Amino acid sequence: MDVVLGPVREDDVALLQRFAVEPGLIGLDWNGFRDAQGPVRRFAEDGFLGEEDGRLMVRTGAEPGAETAGLVSWRSGSFDGRTKYWEIGIALLPEYRGRGIGWRAQAMLTAYLFEHTPVQRIQAATHPENLAEQKSLEKAGFRLEGVIRGCEFRAGRLRDGYLYSRLRDDPAPELGNGSVTASGLNPLAH
Repeated sequence: MDVVLGPVREDDVALLQRFAVEPGLIGLDWNGFRDAQGPVRRFAEDGFLGEEDGRLMVRTGAEPGAETAGLVSWRSGSFDGRTKYWEIGIALLPEYRGRGIGWRAQAMLTAYLFEHTPVQRIQAATHPENLAEQKSLEKAGFRLEGVIRGCEFRAGRLRDGYLYSRLRDDPAPELGNGSVTASGLNPLAH
């Protein structure tokens, strides 16, 4: 199955609103109801492509009738206040999970960020019980760094998380054409 990343379009905003108000849609990352108009405002502001964070939609092909499977996101962080890294995330609709889309989308986003930004490190966090996401991150070239104790409040209590990372020089998984910006190709299509 082809996996394509692309900018958020106006018709994607309704899906982003659903992630804010449908508890079962986002899985373990549900943190309560959020402002459903937030995605509308953010799309109008910058199309979800900001200097410090962004989102791209995950689609099952480049053609006009391609289905939207979910989204990938990134936000900046820094351990020392000077050296920036990206933290990435993914949210797939339930019917697209377990089909090999997630690891490809995360690997493509990582390649895209390494290609277009000077960061050395990209990281991702997940839940200890989310075995599928752990396998997905490993397949996308990420390594487990360790447990982050008591790092998130979820389902009524503080819970641990797992932190994964990929550095610029770490081996990238094989995605097919080997580059997200190869000449003549859609820069986000594989």
